[in-house]
Amino acid sequence: MTDLWTGIVVGSFALDIAALMVIGHYRREWTRQRLLRRMDHHHCWEVMRQRR
Repeated sequence: MTDLWTGIVVGSFALDIAALMVIGHYRREWTRQRLLRRMDHHHCWEVMRQRR
């Protein structure tokens, strides 16, 4: 019975760590997408083009 509980505790700990890693991954990807959307490449291109 002790082996069963040890397996359950270790397995749940591993699943918790994996869930935290997945959450961190998606949070970083969401932040990266948000930052890329904020970059206005067309505006920068027009400013550089009008300098000539």
